[in-house]
Amino acid sequence: MLVHQNPPMMAFLEEFNDAFEEANPNISIDLAVVNADELSTVTQTRLTANDVDVIDIFGFSNAVQPYMGEDVVPPNWQTLIEAGLLLDITDQPFVANYDPVSIADAGTWNDAVYSINLGRVSYSGMFVNLDLLAEVGIETPTTWSELVAACEAVKEAGNECMTAGGADGWPIFVGSYGLLGAAYPDQAALVEALWTGEATWDSPENIELLTKMQIYATEMLEEGVTGLGHDAAPARYAAGDVAFMPTGVWQAPALEEAEPGFEWTYVPFPGSDVPEDNQYLFGKYDQGWAIAANSPNQEAAIAYLTAFSEPDNYQAFVNAVGFIPTQPTATLDSQLGEAVAPYLENYRVGFEQYWVQPTGAGQWANASQAASWFEPFNEWSDPAELAAQAQSDLAAALGG
Repeated sequence: MLVHQNPPMMAFLEEFNDAFEEANPNISIDLAVVNADELSTVTQTRLTANDVDVIDIFGFSNAVQPYMGEDVVPPNWQTLIEAGLLLDITDQPFVANYDPVSIADAGTWNDAVYSINLGRVSYSGMFVNLDLLAEVGIETPTTWSELVAACEAVKEAGNECMTAGGADGWPIFVGSYGLLGAAYPDQAALVEALWTGEATWDSPENIELLTKMQIYATEMLEEGVTGLGHDAAPARYAAGDVAFMPTGVWQAPALEEAEPGFEWTYVPFPGSDVPEDNQYLFGKYDQGWAIAANSPNQEAAIAYLTAFSEPDNYQAFVNAVGFIPTQPTATLDSQLGEAVAPYLENYRVGFEQYWVQPTGAGQWANASQAASWFEPFNEWSDPAELAAQAQSDLAAALGG
């Protein structure tokens, strides 16, 4: 087995693998662990050397689509499949234990299943300090205008609207993914439209979107977030004087560990003034299992995935790692699980899981990250000028 380093997962696997070996005395497990950023390279090396059987593989994303042409590098998982290195598990009975949407989104290519995905995360929502909102006398906002008004009221009461780990850069644009999702619920369609020219970053609608991103980055976030790291943000939020923390659900365990003295929940970031546009949680699929196509131990590998996929075993895994489940019989038994449960039917894969940068595009071509490009995080101060530059950098690669 080859897996990436993840302490809760490793603790679970140690116990599960011991139980599996005891139940299957003819099978022994040799577990190799690498850092997450090394997983793709090591997977390809070991598959080519034919010395791995069960593979930890992240949810399929950033596939090269026909409209992108041939001058684009495909993701590693796609390369592995096209090289015949991953086993087609479409007809394996354990696949049916997972919900069809997760199988289609995160483990299927050209109508064949090559991976079962074990969990998903959302990054387009925000944590809400319910006690602070009640103290100020406002409800949880469900529209953009309500969010703007809530921030004004919270600040007038001597508190802060939002915080995030601005020192690391990426949490700023991730915190605005709800704005992007409210404007474009079908994010795969947005990627295609940008590639084909049917959508442009400098359209009136997208200038309005970038204007909202600027308001979020420069007016809603508290001063000083440029010096706050991502890992430090939950402790800052737990202090209790900040209303919202736009970030991914993966911050929930750290928030719970910080033991905030207030009630909180997690809701979609309200980026539109139409409430129906704000019902979605966007995110990505995390870890999955695949089997080496040329493994001499396929029968043992299939037995392992079959056992792991049994509902009781999978539920124990979810309890250990805190993923939003991909088996319909499983539940995330936590405060976060209770918060996101009403939105799971509207879970969608986010833009960055579909986006493939055209070869030769300029540095500003992916304006989904524009929130982190405004002052004080970067050099831009005018949304219209940034939108024009983003479109110019994109068009330069597409011949426009």
